[in-house]
Amino acid sequence: MSHEFEVGNVHIGSGQLFLIAGPCVIESEAHVRKMADAIQRVTSDLGVPYIFKASYDKANRTSVTSFRGPGLKEGTAILRRVAESTGLPVLTDVHEPSQCEIAAEGADVLQIPAFLCRQTDLLLAAGRTGRAINVKKGQFVAPWDMKHTVEKVLTTGNSRLFLTERGASFGYNNLVVDMRSLPVMRKLAPVVFDGTHSVQTPSAANGVSGGQPEFIPVLTRAAVAAGVDGIFLEVHDNPAEAKSDGANALDLKYLRPLLETLLALHQAVRP
Repeated sequence: MSHEFEVGNVHIGSGQLFLIAGPCVIESEAHVRKMADAIQRVTSDLGVPYIFKASYDKANRTSVTSFRGPGLKEGTAILRRVAESTGLPVLTDVHEPSQCEIAAEGADVLQIPAFLCRQTDLLLAAGRTGRAINVKKGQFVAPWDMKHTVEKVLTTGNSRLFLTERGASFGYNNLVVDMRSLPVMRKLAPVVFDGTHSVQTPSAANGVSGGQPEFIPVLTRAAVAAGVDGIFLEVHDNPAEAKSDGANALDLKYLRPLLETLLALHQAVRP
C-alpha cells in the first residue's frame, strides 16, 4: 500500500511536516471561525500545511454534565461552512457507524477516537465514505497491534489512512508516550503525534480531565526528532475558559514559536 496521499492541499506522508489543530469541541460557529482564521494565519506565514479540527460531539466526557457540542447535523454544517470560507481541509470525530455518512458531508478527514480504535463496524463505515481516516491509537493498544485496525479499513478499498499516537495508560489518571511506537506504526501508515492529549491526566480533575500543557513542547520536539509525518494540537485562545480539554490545550499565543522550533528540528533530522 502507498503511504502517501492528499487531503485537499495537504500531502500526507510526503516528507513535509503538517499540522492538525483547532479547539477540542465546537463551542460556537463564531469561535471555530476565529480559531481557524488565527491558526491559518500562523501556518500560512510559516508554510505549514494545515488541517483544521473540531468535534461536533464529545461523546466520551467523564461527567454526564460536561459540555458535548452542537451535535452531528448542526456541527457538520458549521464545519462545512468553515471549510468553504477558509479553503482548509477539516477533520472531525465520529463515534457510531450511522454518523459517518453525515459527518463526511462536512469533513475531509474522519477521526476514530482512541477508545474506539478497535470498533470494527465504525472503522468499516468510516472507510466506506472514501474520506481520509485518522485512527487514534488506543491508550490500551500496543503499536504493532494497530496493523489489525489498518487491515480493517483497507478491506473497504480505502487506503487514505493515517495513525495518531496519543500516549498509553500508565497506572491511574496518567499517560506516558513510548517514542518507539512512532517508527513501529510508520511501517503501517503515516503517523501523527498528538502533543496535547499526550499530556492529559484522564479524569483526574474532579469529573473532568486535567493536564500538563507545559510538557507539550517537550513531547512534540521529541516526536519530530524521532520522525513523524504530522503534529496534532488542540489549540484554544483561552484554555482556562475552554468548554472541553482546556487543561491540556495549547494556548494560541504559543503556537507560532512552537511550530518554528518543530520546523527547524524537522529540517535537521530529515534524511
